[in-house]
Amino acid sequence: MPDNLIRFLTDHFYIPLYLITWIISVIRYKRFYDTPLKYLPMLIIYTFFTEVLGYFIKYYNEFVFFSDGRYAWHNVIIYNIYQIVFFIFFFEVYRKVLQRQSLKKQIRYLSFVCVLSYIINAIVYNPLHQQMTYAHIIGSVMMVYILIIYFREKYLEDTPYPLKFNLMFWLGSGLMIFYTFFPIISIIYLLKLNIGIQIYFRPILLTSIALMYGLIIIGLVIGKRKAFG
Repeated sequence: MPDNLIRFLTDHFYIPLYLITWIISVIRYKRFYDTPLKYLPMLIIYTFFTEVLGYFIKYYNEFVFFSDGRYAWHNVIIYNIYQIVFFIFFFEVYRKVLQRQSLKKQIRYLSFVCVLSYIINAIVYNPLHQQMTYAHIIGSVMMVYILIIYFREKYLEDTPYPLKFNLMFWLGSGLMIFYTFFPIISIIYLLKLNIGIQIYFRPILLTSIALMYGLIIIGLVIGKRKAFG
């Protein structure tokens, strides 16, 4: 049993990392409870339970969505649903945080396009058994764009509070790291390019996840309410 637990924690270190991040977010909740991030702890614990459920569906026969043995281990539907929830949540957060009305309007349009891309992807490819990779790529590119305009606005903004105390800065930095690599890897996967780096995809993604949540934790720990924005 201890060996199995150690192996699990080694191979899936990001699952306890989500739980740790959630615990810290709850402890520091008073610093952002009245901001656009007030539902962040819910999203983090949703992330945790999604990964736990995905693990059990894949490796334990007691947890299945499909009676057909060929698909008993298929768990992509929970990740497809999770990803669109994740995108819409952060699109809305940045829409509220950004100051310029024109940028807010842009994000409204982007949210609509994101949802539409998932609907179209679900029509073309069965989301119960296939990753909605095309929609994931579109949402990721939009996320990076939104982060760029957010960082640009913060760069031009005259504020007495250092960015290092701004939770949104750390959160955005973490998201930028992950969503810079994720669509590139997804595109290479779709194109089936035999360029000899596929074996590095999982380590790269896991490293980007670790960095993303590490930065979020830093923001939660040192962030100050007055610097939020």
